[in-house]
Amino acid sequence: MSFTLTKVAWDHPPTVVGYKRLVLRRIGWVLSLGGPPLIALACVDRIPYAGTAFALITLLVTPLLPWVVIAYFRRRRVAAVLQAYPWREWPCQHPPRPPGSPGTIVIPFREDFTATFRFIPFPVVLTQLDNAHPDRIWFAGDPRFGGVVSPVGGHYPVRVVPHTPRREECGGEGFDLARRVGLVRASGKGTRT
Repeated sequence: MSFTLTKVAWDHPPTVVGYKRLVLRRIGWVLSLGGPPLIALACVDRIPYAGTAFALITLLVTPLLPWVVIAYFRRRRVAAVLQAYPWREWPCQHPPRPPGSPGTIVIPFREDFTATFRFIPFPVVLTQLDNAHPDRIWFAGDPRFGGVVSPVGGHYPVRVVPHTPRREECGGEGFDLARRVGLVRASGKGTRT
């Protein structure tokens, strides 16, 4: 059982503030990984061993930098979902996860349909955030293709995708909206970022 909270999630003021914090976090990620190699590169001719530092920093940063850059640009998809779908409150479960596995959340949308979502781009433990109701979640999006979740209150929006990728039938109710905001491709396959 769920109820709609606003016409669209973006109309809820704490959601807009939470999205702005998301943007700042992702800018911080890009700067913290992209800044040190640039600083070391700028110091190569001026400071001894700056070339070695640049090489080491680049080796350490290279695997992660593409992920944070993609996450920075994909934040627009979070905004598009929040501007197109309303928040709906649902019961949820946070299954324990082994180390190294993606964080998931289970939401029973109907008696015959329960969706398991994975947090994108990095695991988030929503129960450890400012969350007075760890057994409830706010969801904006299409249950077939994913969307955005937040602890009750809408203050920490996080992108989620189906844990098991699947191809849905093209067309039908809600398909065009999901395609317009970037939850699904024209082929019926849900987006993973």
